[in-house]
Amino acid sequence: MPGDIPTANSLGPLVNGGAWSGWSQWQGHDPFEDLVGPFYARREPDGRICCGWRPQGINLNGHGAVHGGALMTFADYSLFLIAHDHLRGVGAVTVSLNAEFLNGTRAGNVLVSRGEVTKAGRSLMFVRGMVLGDEQPVLNFSGVVKIVRRRT
Repeated sequence: MPGDIPTANSLGPLVNGGAWSGWSQWQGHDPFEDLVGPFYARREPDGRICCGWRPQGINLNGHGAVHGGALMTFADYSLFLIAHDHLRGVGAVTVSLNAEFLNGTRAGNVLVSRGEVTKAGRSLMFVRGMVLGDEQPVLNFSGVVKIVRRRT
């Protein structure tokens, strides 16, 4: 039937069915993110991109909360998806990533991130965002992305 086969968009293939139906999943581009995730993204009605993740048991620290490194990995993924429209057709790397841990969260909680590009230059892009869990702030982040021109 039409609609049963996920289609691709610029954010990756669409998930068809389940809790993440209608979201895109960008896999196979970053093995570490694939290990920590899966992470998801979707375009909001206002055009901005929202990222989503449901941490599992492998993402926990010794206290039973989601590990700060796993949250930072989600923030780094979010940094690039928030900047997605500015990065079409170019490669980029994280130059810096800053974060403040605001609240802990547990496995199974759905986390979402939203943010904005605060400045997009020719070679550097400045991005900030917030990770929320149950509408409560979990992590505030900001970062700088460097556009990498491919060598010929």
